[in-house]
Amino acid sequence: MPFSLHQGDALSVLAELPEGCVDSVITDPPYNSGGRTAKERTSRSAKQKYTSADAGHNLPDFTGENMDQRSYGFWLTQIMTEAHRLAKTGGTALLFTDWRQLPTTTDAIQAAGWLWRGVLAWHKPQARPQKGRFTQNCEFIVWASKGAIDASRNPVYLPGLYSASQPSGKNRQHITQKPVEVMRELVKICPEQGTVLDFCAGSGSTGVAALLEGRDFIGVEKTEHYATIAEARLLETMQQTARREDFILAGPEE
Repeated sequence: MPFSLHQGDALSVLAELPEGCVDSVITDPPYNSGGRTAKERTSRSAKQKYTSADAGHNLPDFTGENMDQRSYGFWLTQIMTEAHRLAKTGGTALLFTDWRQLPTTTDAIQAAGWLWRGVLAWHKPQARPQKGRFTQNCEFIVWASKGAIDASRNPVYLPGLYSASQPSGKNRQHITQKPVEVMRELVKICPEQGTVLDFCAGSGSTGVAALLEGRDFIGVEKTEHYATIAEARLLETMQQTARREDFILAGPEE
């Protein structure tokens, strides 16, 4: 089976996986961002932080969004150290973050043993303008490698800027869901037929992108509701790709 999905705490699950089993770690951890004071940072739920009061959906909250700055940096270093163990030599890591947590993320990924390679930008066209301010219409992807990269294993040329809106309406199945079209480009950093790990899988967008691009996928999601959605999306994607392969093998009817 081209994917496995685990429902549970990421650190506990990753500790059970064998060393060197993944080619790329691509994940969107909870940012634990926003709020001027400790009370503001720890008292608001993910839904209150990332969705407007008049949003036309009722998506469930997720946990792990109320750490203070030191706790977040320590947790991210811990889990990226475990991810470093799981990655093959030359493997890559891509972590989403926002402008507030960008310094913490770059520190944590290096403290975990990764070689920091740069920062990619995800532009969100539908971000709301702010009077008298610059529009906050970008999030960032910190990327790194486990030692030197052997470009001959995966001779791709990938962009450093991505532009796509977050899914909306019935297509939005997670509070902080990322566009599949962006994720399909990002998973190309993983060699073809390689394995992508996402230890904060959410509704499964990274896994869907990996399967669509011919990669295997290992996902971990703590919230049971979202793990159920992710499993359904992954199974549906697997069936779609299987049907497409069958059509290509059979060829069009004369």
